[in-house]
Amino acid sequence: MSEQVLVEARDGVLEVTINRPEAKNAMTKEAAEAIAAAMDRLDADGDLRCAILTGAGGTFCSGMDLKGFLKGEYPVAGNRGFGGLTTWTPKKPVIAAVDGFALAGGMELAMACDMIVASKGTKFGIPEVKRGLAAGGGGMVILPRLLPRTLAMEMAITGDPISAERAHELGLVNVLTDGPAIEGARELAARVAGNGPLAVIASKGVVRDSWLWADEDVNAKQSPYIAGVFTSEDAREGAMAFAEKRKPQWKGR
Repeated sequence: MSEQVLVEARDGVLEVTINRPEAKNAMTKEAAEAIAAAMDRLDADGDLRCAILTGAGGTFCSGMDLKGFLKGEYPVAGNRGFGGLTTWTPKKPVIAAVDGFALAGGMELAMACDMIVASKGTKFGIPEVKRGLAAGGGGMVILPRLLPRTLAMEMAITGDPISAERAHELGLVNVLTDGPAIEGARELAARVAGNGPLAVIASKGVVRDSWLWADEDVNAKQSPYIAGVFTSEDAREGAMAFAEKRKPQWKGR
């Protein structure tokens, strides 16, 4: 167990905290591997419904640990990318709870999550060009899909950040909080965790994977994701609970 990442299960939600506040939670290879291991736990544990990824000490993640980079270390976990999350995703949802700064790889890590909760005053940016680098963890590709292309271009080639308030207005941030982002993230996670787990997994899969599906292929490509949902015990339980005006008792099967 790495001390650079803290992991705690709370009410069906796995809270994963980057724990390098003295370094503004700059990402190391050790931390990336620990995040990847936490996501494996998320998918393997039937009692866990989603995860929250956050940072200790009032900062989400300031990007790559440049001291490690100068020593030849890259903060990736195998083929899972920066922070163990930028080139793959677990089957269950992950919410980023962002305070302070999400910069460079830190912003790419936040965008790799399925939803973002941010506290007011937080800054998002990909300032790699200011250090003679480029946002190679997906920032230059994902950002123009989530924000207006001209704004994404501005952020990529000036390195200047945007505020959480503007990110929220443009739809990059789901929830903007007055206090710590973890509070809003827990509320959002509870809303997710209260739903049918198979349905949540299928819905995440379709929303993420359908980005580039051709219109004529949608039904055929979507069917494998949702077929098992409609024949599951949970589907019957959801319908019965609605008819009986009670809370569903999900079994995940």
